[in-house]
Amino acid sequence: MSARQIDGCAALGARPKSTLVVIGNFDGVHLGHRAVLASAVDEADRHGLAPVVLTFDPHPVVVLGRGTPSVLTPMPRRVELIGRVSPALTVVVEPFTLALSELLAREFVERLLLRDLGAAAVLVGRNFCFGRGRKGDIALLGELGTELGFRSRAHELEGDQVGSYSSSRVRGAIEAGDVRGAAAVLGRPHAISGRVVRGAARGRTLGFPTANLGGVVELAPKQGVYACLVDRLEGGRARVLGVGVANLGVRPTLGAGASTEVHLLDFDGDLYDAALRVHFVERLRDEQRFDGPGALVRQIQQDVAEARRLLSAATPDPAANGAWS
Repeated sequence: MSARQIDGCAALGARPKSTLVVIGNFDGVHLGHRAVLASAVDEADRHGLAPVVLTFDPHPVVVLGRGTPSVLTPMPRRVELIGRVSPALTVVVEPFTLALSELLAREFVERLLLRDLGAAAVLVGRNFCFGRGRKGDIALLGELGTELGFRSRAHELEGDQVGSYSSSRVRGAIEAGDVRGAAAVLGRPHAISGRVVRGAARGRTLGFPTANLGGVVELAPKQGVYACLVDRLEGGRARVLGVGVANLGVRPTLGAGASTEVHLLDFDGDLYDAALRVHFVERLRDEQRFDGPGALVRQIQQDVAEARRLLSAATPDPAANGAWS
């Protein structure tokens, strides 16, 4: 079940001192995020409060002209994944503007957290900063809480033997093609989504028709060939479509140019204009140039066989309501 999404703090209509507000970007909704969210829900339940997630769109660094961070999960997917932690969570997506960036730390607390969101408690990450110039920190949040009558705390970082769970760690793994490493932090395979566009049908002439994805906004893995799981997105919901082999790259043997394409195993149908979500399970190999179409076909046959072996025991996540994950 997806969480309820509210566009803008002022639209929540919260009563004073009625909510626990957990603040963050939550891109990826990785295992660390999920631990914070679960802790927020538990604390809210113990104190009779409504758990609220406060996040911002677009990312503050975009508005402040400090670059455009790569996206792991677009906002609708983010809200969906947050809702899997608990359907009790309400996600408030506050538009981030230059005017908002100019609020002093105290103004941020008084207007957004207290007036609009009715916060009795606030939960943040250890590196949380707020207010103009990021002058507000956890210590100041605690001082304001004591003065203005709300509790606050910072959640400890979660991690594994490799290190702390973080969105930057996920991005680094994806960019290196280490989709297993990304999944270890996310708790599920990383996915991209897009709409099937018409290609030159070169895959079909080789006996391996592909769905070519356009409009992908998520961070794509390093160029190469991957075993993948594929969902179809329709009517706001995702449903298992099948398993396949994805190729990300420039298709050097055929000189076909850059593409993100997926060959679905044991599938025969027209997917033109369909919206798909592709989950990357395992990197099979680098993209490479072959001596001709015959050598390419032989390699694709090997890729398909390996993907079939790797994905033979794949089962949809029960929490995904009919999708892979």
